[in-house]
Amino acid sequence: MFAVLGAFLAYFWKSACRFGGAWNTGVEQYSNFCYTDIYPLWFARQLSDGRIPYIDNPDVEYPVGIGAIMEFARRLSFGDGVTFYDITVILMGASLVVGVLLMAALAGPTRRWDALWYAIGPGVVLCAYINWDLAAGALALGGLLAWAREKQYLAGVLLALAVATKFYPLMFLGALFLLTARTGKWLAFGKTLGAAVATWLLVNVPIMLINFAGWSKFYVFSSERGVDWGGLWFYFQKYQWGFLANADALNEMAMGTLAILLLGIAVLTVSAPRRPRLAQICFLALAAFMVTNKVWSPQYVLWLVPLAVLARPKWPALAIWQLTEVWYFFAIWLYFVGMDPAHTAEGISDGPYFLAVWARALAVTALMALVVWDILRPERDLVRQNDIDDQSGGVFDHAPDRFVLFRRPPAPVS
Repeated sequence: MFAVLGAFLAYFWKSACRFGGAWNTGVEQYSNFCYTDIYPLWFARQLSDGRIPYIDNPDVEYPVGIGAIMEFARRLSFGDGVTFYDITVILMGASLVVGVLLMAALAGPTRRWDALWYAIGPGVVLCAYINWDLAAGALALGGLLAWAREKQYLAGVLLALAVATKFYPLMFLGALFLLTARTGKWLAFGKTLGAAVATWLLVNVPIMLINFAGWSKFYVFSSERGVDWGGLWFYFQKYQWGFLANADALNEMAMGTLAILLLGIAVLTVSAPRRPRLAQICFLALAAFMVTNKVWSPQYVLWLVPLAVLARPKWPALAIWQLTEVWYFFAIWLYFVGMDPAHTAEGISDGPYFLAVWARALAVTALMALVVWDILRPERDLVRQNDIDDQSGGVFDHAPDRFVLFRRPPAPVS
């Protein structure tokens, strides 16, 4: 019920655009804080002309999962952009409800109410219908729940579909690999990885064969794009922070920074005094991906909410982080308003905008530090109480270690 409420609240938040037409008047979609990618892309990607993503139009800059959702909604919209938006919202609202139920199941019987953060969290309500992210979230959470229920083939299928919709769930496969390295559960991981590879190929190869240029648009665009809104790299270039502002080396710096963070997460996973929970490693990997990315859009909060809560369900830190997400949400649209010469006084300038950028980045970094501290001091982990180990860990739950880096000697017997 709370998830349905959240879905409706998110829809009504867009009222100025959906019912007032603000998305047709330029700056008003920003001053009313109701911007969405869904409606303008109906025209910009020629869906209004009946063109099929990738096949008739090679300019769709999304993985094939989103292209399929676009095409499905297009066929039901009868050539109307508002109807296309409404149908997409119904699909994303359903994805939110499903995602909340999946998160509650992952949280386990002792912490089901933690899913309220995803159902009606402020960042979720504000950003739910900016893009198609909620669909990937439902698939990714479904894959993690399938793993938790030891249905490894289904986990691979759902995670692959999630990666084929938004790229970020690839981080979760990396988390599974790291915990497999510690526990030695290679057969279970192999089943999941094999099913994931087969599924990803099954949904991607047909589009590749029909129109490779259209299929590869997402990957080419991702590699060639420069700094963009929300990312720290955007700040570094804006203020010319030495070598960090070097646009020619942007990809190498971003990938290199991510690689360093992921290496640190790998070392932590196999050297912590107690095996980390799956949600903790998934959160750390995903947060590292976001902090180092070239772009950090407002709706990326939808990626992180379920994993952040599952990793560390302590409300004070979560509330502070959500406050910074809300701050950034309003800051980005006011920044766009301020860029319009006719509305400069109504918006904000570089200073207030980048203050919000840094506040959000530091809040996520602080959450990462707190999760690392919980891993190093497992007795502080709120989830691991009363002999609970890892309710969403599947085969990792109560699994003995097979490989530990820097194994500590046993405590002396008194």
